[in-house]
Amino acid sequence: MSDPILQVKGLKKHFGGTSGLMGRNKFTIKAVDGIDFEVGRGETVGLVGESGCGKTTAGRTIMRLYDPTAGEIIYDGVDIAKASPAALKGLRSQMQMIFQDPYASLNPKHTVGKIVAAPFEIHNIEPEGGVKRAVQDLLDRVGLNPEHINRFPHEFSGGQRQRIGIARALALRPKLIIADEPVSALDVSIQAQVVNLLDDLQEEFGLSYVFVAHDLSVVQHISDRVVVMYLGKVMEIAPTEPLFKTPHHPYTKALLSAVPVPDPEIERKRERIQMTGELPSPANPPQGCVFNTRCWKAQDICRSTAPALVQIGASQVACHFPD
Repeated sequence: MSDPILQVKGLKKHFGGTSGLMGRNKFTIKAVDGIDFEVGRGETVGLVGESGCGKTTAGRTIMRLYDPTAGEIIYDGVDIAKASPAALKGLRSQMQMIFQDPYASLNPKHTVGKIVAAPFEIHNIEPEGGVKRAVQDLLDRVGLNPEHINRFPHEFSGGQRQRIGIARALALRPKLIIADEPVSALDVSIQAQVVNLLDDLQEEFGLSYVFVAHDLSVVQHISDRVVVMYLGKVMEIAPTEPLFKTPHHPYTKALLSAVPVPDPEIERKRERIQMTGELPSPANPPQGCVFNTRCWKAQDICRSTAPALVQIGASQVACHFPD
């Protein structure tokens, strides 16, 4: 990739914790433990994995909602991992986030007009035609009635609230949007509408997305490339079509085998991979490859040496024995 808008290099985010009597036992939760990937201009990169894999933490750390423990977050040539609060504020107009919960991400005491206008106020920007006109245009663009700017969030459905969050993220015309499971809390019929809206907005404004999700069918529809995470590590990176047709990592194969097929004949006959054991704790991840405790191909080297990402065709795979 010649000119990526985002480069994540060796990114780590660890959280400290205590347990036991009087909190005497200290431990470290390695939520994100050294991940690398890039996002091209106008590209959508899906970040997937089961619950607890660190994908949401990765998204929030990229946005600097969490300070990284280590690594680089290079946005448009600037390493924001080390940026000061003043420098970050200047970059916020170019990087925005859509949150997972449309009920918790909107202030219930503020009107929709005030919520969507907040970026203009924070950055002291007076849009052409005035703030009210800009807010109404944004609401219209995401499929909401522009005359509803004086309504409160509780007067809208979940899908409408998520559209309000999208309008707020678009206000300053960002280049990069981190979408943290933006459709997982919505009905299936509404999910399709919101995903199609995000597609349309990307084409219109030239947006780049990091799309965090656990629903692989949604990821397959919207993503150009997919990053598969497990226990804070990257397992596989590949363009969407090759990943879904010929996955190389055993974990990716197991994930894809769990996606239901809408044809009952195919669904009855196809192979389903059952992973044994529980997801290990990020406070005490396995030595070597973090997937070795649940992998049917694990050998001694997997338990002692962590595999590096290697190129196999169009994919990058972190596995000693890839398919």
